[in-house]
Amino acid sequence: MRVGRVAAPLREQVLDVLRQAILDFRLKPGQRLIERELIEQIGVSRTTIREVLRELAAEGLVTTIPQKGAIVVVPTPEEAAELYEVRAALEALAARRFVAHADPQRVAALRVAFSEFEAVAHDGGDIRAMLQVKDRFYRVLLEGSGNRSIESILSGLQARVRMLRAGSLSAPGRPAAAVEEIRAMVVAIEKGDAAGAAQAAAAHVEQAAAVGLAAQPA
Repeated sequence: MRVGRVAAPLREQVLDVLRQAILDFRLKPGQRLIERELIEQIGVSRTTIREVLRELAAEGLVTTIPQKGAIVVVPTPEEAAELYEVRAALEALAARRFVAHADPQRVAALRVAFSEFEAVAHDGGDIRAMLQVKDRFYRVLLEGSGNRSIESILSGLQARVRMLRAGSLSAPGRPAAAVEEIRAMVVAIEKGDAAGAAQAAAAHVEQAAAVGLAAQPA
């Protein structure tokens, strides 16, 4: 993990590098973030590393544990359940609003994004690849919803949501099931069925929650 000397402030570059390493699971939930190792790997000062770790903690990606220091956060079962509940409500609303506000080009883009996810899931793609294409699908959905507040709230939760998403997609048979659940949402949107799209979006998150929470340590 190195940063380039580009126009963006160095701290922002380091923040982006570490955030992406967490989102891509190169830094795994529960892994210790040792300042000395990060300084050597990234090539920046201790002050910069500490500032970035504080910002990652504010984003909910890092926590500090006495005697251990900073670690990549591991959501508790209660936190995970709350996140799934919020996701279900907001993504259902996003799907409903997508039907009301999106133009045919957005609908077509959503179908393309879904097809990319379907292809990766059926090809047995790794978790990182599935997360990337699913992220693209949700970007199209949220942008097409026309509601910046939904987009802003879910963006703030993205990192923790991505951790949960990785856990559920790792379960045997889950990628194929997720494809069918999202297909139902896309088909409802293409039909202009706002209620059906919202129901499918919520059902998808609820199924992910059932799988993801079952995999959470007690």
